[in-house]
Amino acid sequence: MDDSPRSFEALALPHMDAAYNFARWLTRSPADADDIVQEAMLRAFRGFDGFRGEDVRPWLMAIVRNCWRSRAAADQRRGHVPLPEEDDRPPAFDGPDPEAVAVRASESRRLEAAIAALPGAFREVLILREMEDMSYQQIAETVHAPIGTVMSRLARARALLRDQWLAEAPHVVR
Repeated sequence: MDDSPRSFEALALPHMDAAYNFARWLTRSPADADDIVQEAMLRAFRGFDGFRGEDVRPWLMAIVRNCWRSRAAADQRRGHVPLPEEDDRPPAFDGPDPEAVAVRASESRRLEAAIAALPGAFREVLILREMEDMSYQQIAETVHAPIGTVMSRLARARALLRDQWLAEAPHVVR
């Protein structure tokens, strides 16, 4: 098909940032996320002629997820233990009040750590819903699970996140 590369560019490339964001949360590493997205985009391009859905986004996110799972399985077989990222700081926040900026940065780090601590199945549905704004149907297609399972995982992820947030909240003297 002659216009396959153009169709791929028009349909899939607009979702590359979302794919990277999803991969970043799955891998917890910008470098690994880059590699996974590169591999996923290559796989998507090669398999684009076989794509028969209406929405490319869930299909592409499923490929990102599969690439991540394949890499994790290969790393586990080799006994690879990823090193923590050195520069994993949240972006700086502009604001006139340095104390407010520091509090917000601290809360952002706490939230990122709490999300990163979630089990993978819960973390992926939370990221796809809350950060990528995907519908339950799109998430179900991405993770190859029934919508009820997606809803259950999302509810459980939110509950775990809330419980961890409250458990680690600075104690307030009353």
